Amino acid sequence: MEIKVILWIVIGLFYLISRFRKKANAPAAPPPQQAPQEHDGQSRKPMTFEELLREIEGSKKAPDPVPHPEPRQTSESEAYDYEDEPLPERKPLEDVNYDYRKEDNIYATYENAKAEAFYRPSLEETAKLEDTIIRFKEFKSYAGHKKTGAASEYISELKNPTTLKKAFVLNEILNRKF
Repeated sequence: MEIKVILWIVIGLFYLISRFRKKANAPAAPPPQQAPQEHDGQSRKPMTFEELLREIEGSKKAPDPVPHPEPRQTSESEAYDYEDEPLPERKPLEDVNYDYRKEDNIYATYENAKAEAFYRPSLEETAKLEDTIIRFKEFKSYAGHKKTGAASEYISELKNPTTLKKAFVLNEILNRKF
């Protein structure tokens, strides 16, 4: 135990000595410089929002140069003369006269499924009582426990003769007449 105390004292002394040496070796701090002042003797005003916005927009105006890909060198076998063939017809990207009711078979599929539904057996017809698994009290463990109120606890305490005696003594202690 004594060795630990002595060790901590030695560590503390080394710390204090090193701290004093740092302060002694540190050069004197130069005096704080004053903020530059304008020719009229007032300090410079902060920039307004509009000035900041103009400055930011000015830096955005110079776009970065976009590098263009160099044309690919093709060999004579790959060379193809497009002037000989006519350009294919351009198709519009969007068909504005498209009517899904006429071109898609959504309604036909729905009507077929509705008609076939009458020929399929219903759930009542296919279900058998023998296939039903009946398990009683399976979810009883999830049911909440009935919480007893304070009144029921007091009633059970008063029914017990020993606790009734304790309650009477406690009542006399707490409710003094004098």
